[in-house]
Amino acid sequence: MQMISFFDRGAERFPNADVVHDGTRGWTYAQMQLLTRRIGTALIESGHDANSPVATYVSNHPMGIIAQYGVFRAGAIWLPLNVRNRVDENIEILKMLGAQWLFFERQFDKEIARVKEAVPSLRGFVCIDGHSINGPSLEVWLENRGSEGPWIEKGPNDVISFGTTSGTTGRPKGVMLTNLNWEAMIASYQILMRYRERPIHLVAAPLTHAAGYLAASMMSLGATHILLPKPDPFEIISSIERFKATSIFLPPTLIYMLLAHPRVREFDYSSLRYLMYGGAPMSVQKLREASEVFGPVLCQTFGQTEALMVITFLSAAEHAAALADPSLEARLWSAGRAGPLGQVAIMDDDGRLLPAGKRGEIVGRGNIVMAGYFENPQANAEVSAHGWHHTGDIGMIDQDGYVHIVDRKKDVIISGGFNVFPSEVEQVIWTHPSVMDCAVIGIPHEKWGEAVTAVIELKPNAPFDEAELIALCKDKIGSVKAPKSVIVMEALPRSSIGKVLKREIRDQFWRGLRRAV
Repeated sequence: MQMISFFDRGAERFPNADVVHDGTRGWTYAQMQLLTRRIGTALIESGHDANSPVATYVSNHPMGIIAQYGVFRAGAIWLPLNVRNRVDENIEILKMLGAQWLFFERQFDKEIARVKEAVPSLRGFVCIDGHSINGPSLEVWLENRGSEGPWIEKGPNDVISFGTTSGTTGRPKGVMLTNLNWEAMIASYQILMRYRERPIHLVAAPLTHAAGYLAASMMSLGATHILLPKPDPFEIISSIERFKATSIFLPPTLIYMLLAHPRVREFDYSSLRYLMYGGAPMSVQKLREASEVFGPVLCQTFGQTEALMVITFLSAAEHAAALADPSLEARLWSAGRAGPLGQVAIMDDDGRLLPAGKRGEIVGRGNIVMAGYFENPQANAEVSAHGWHHTGDIGMIDQDGYVHIVDRKKDVIISGGFNVFPSEVEQVIWTHPSVMDCAVIGIPHEKWGEAVTAVIELKPNAPFDEAELIALCKDKIGSVKAPKSVIVMEALPRSSIGKVLKREIRDQFWRGLRRAV
């Protein structure tokens, strides 16, 4: 099934329902369908090469989604650019992937001017929200454009979108995603997340990442996507009540901010069916608090740009059961079990699959796994060695099939010859009532090689005692794993999608040294 067909299914069943809404006005499925047809026609009539990307440089704006599906309609390759990236990084991505067209938002005129100078492959620029010095408005560009096609259809294994890796460890890589990848992800979510009513999806995280993937999974169900311009904690908690939202995706750090908001218990969250989190481990203590506040609606997804979202899943029912039964509490530390349309295993460095309880790299396979990295044979060989997709995460699978992520393969701290997994220490630190978020890193130490160090962000006006936190860790996990010191930061550095930038914190302590371990 083509990606655009999922949207058309929703338009067929719910033509007069709003598909996107900006808090003030909405666009119906019928209106969006007409616009995507005109955009598709315009791209084809403009001579766009279907094997070259059409990029979008927009925030959480309704016309950004409409442009995205217009690209799919044309049979072109959609390339979402994260507006929170440095403009130099987005320029590098556009050049690397050879983008020909770019839809952009007027507020980014300054960045687009730099892009125009730096990316010679770009042939056309269209401003989605009005007149711009960098290109015609979408309205002007679509003048006299028809809506009847014909459009270019692509097969299940044809590339229809490019994801990009974050680039925190070097040059970004282009992730080639096919119709089949998207279909497997959508089918997985519709198996795992059932609705008695038409979904109302509150979009607070960037549409370029997990929130956008979740949005795609609901199009055929006639979902309305309420777009917030920025992830403001008060706007999120008040909008859940205002719009009677059924679904939302948030990174754990943003959930922590909601829980720390003084008015979080004032609103009605009874409409929520799924509060999904992912992208990083979540504190078990805060899972309990979130369940008390929002209800038994928490669910976790573990995936990657390279393996669309559903490598594993921990359902709302599994969360509720583990929160109620102490004998099942260990499941709250897991990322759930394998998604319905894929396989998950644990592999050692020699390519051997390991039995339950043994630690190694988490690997997976199935139709959610990308077609490969764009023009990068070495990276493709590494990531797909031994016939499995390598996630770069260390973990183990327990006897009941729950996948426990121990840490990123590259983040292990080696202190005095012992392996210390930061996520284990972070789980303890998160239980401290004054801590809002934390990152555990290894810093250089003459005796131990690396010293376990906690870098924390406190809740507003919260009291804090370093010795008390270290004593808590020693009591729970022992002296070897306990931090030797604690650093308080006003705000932890975060990526454009809300992940704590542990590498950026760590690099401050290793800069100028001859080794990084």
